[in-house]
Amino acid sequence: MEKNQSVFDSSNIIIFLYRWRKHLAIVAVSAVVLSALFSSPWFIKPKYKSTVIVFPTLSNSISRALLSENPGSKQNIMEFGDEERADQLMQILNSYQIKEKVINKYNLLKHYDINPNSDYVMTKLYEEYENNITFRRTEYMSVEIKVLDTDPQLAADIANDIANLIDTISNKMQKERAIEAYKIMEEQYNSLLSFLKETEDSLTKIRMLGVNDYESQSEVFHEQLAISISKNNTKAINALEQKIKVLGEYGSAYVSLTNKQEEFIKQLNYVKSKYEEAKIDAEKSLPNKFIVDKAFKAEKKTYPVRWLIVLVSLISSLIIAVLSILSFERLKEIKPFLN
Repeated sequence: MEKNQSVFDSSNIIIFLYRWRKHLAIVAVSAVVLSALFSSPWFIKPKYKSTVIVFPTLSNSISRALLSENPGSKQNIMEFGDEERADQLMQILNSYQIKEKVINKYNLLKHYDINPNSDYVMTKLYEEYENNITFRRTEYMSVEIKVLDTDPQLAADIANDIANLIDTISNKMQKERAIEAYKIMEEQYNSLLSFLKETEDSLTKIRMLGVNDYESQSEVFHEQLAISISKNNTKAINALEQKIKVLGEYGSAYVSLTNKQEEFIKQLNYVKSKYEEAKIDAEKSLPNKFIVDKAFKAEKKTYPVRWLIVLVSLISSLIIAVLSILSFERLKEIKPFLN
């Protein structure tokens, strides 16, 4: 092959590689040594991975799951949640409240070696948090909590704590609404009790006047009056007319109060059931998730993958070296024309 002949005109690329074998070998060895060195624990701290797999529940309302009398609204507490519940779980996991609790409990600002006096300290902290702690919804509607850390035990502890915080944060939000609902139902229940008592007190006063059953009493009194008139029993007639007068004066009120009493009792029974459900929801709660796998202390590091770094570095270095040599050869070809 002539000196100024392009390498692309060579009959075999092997010839080109053979000519530069020493240089390429030096590049390859250097790439392997340097990449292995700079990916070692002296330069990159190894990180260990811990994961927790959780499924959302369909419902965490005890009243809806166990006490509801409506079959359409009753939910199975043992059933896994759907896509919507999984998305809600993801929102909770990404919430500021969970981040704040984890950061404060494990003093991640110090653990991540972030200078508290530096600029944008919180931005750096949250970026580091999000790089090491991630959440992913799987194709099976479960949620994966993954934690990377230089301390394998700490990674497992953080992952398990985050899984436990799901119930803490979710129940806190739901309790606020449940307590308000309980207060509303309690107020309605007590109000109906008060109305019912007032109605019953009024009925008691009317009964003390002799009105106990307006319709039956009216029928009986008029029948007896007719008999007394036929017998010309003046005393009985006067007594019956007095009773009929009282009945006529308070009878409509008695009927109205009796109807109110029945309506209040119906409403009270309904409100009482809702009141009891609201009370249980305000005082008790069910878990929001099923934990499939808890995190455990990893025995092997996950990051960095040294063999992959070495392989990529080797291939990249050889490609760059070949391109550089080709450029050098090409430059030699055109150099005489430049002069």
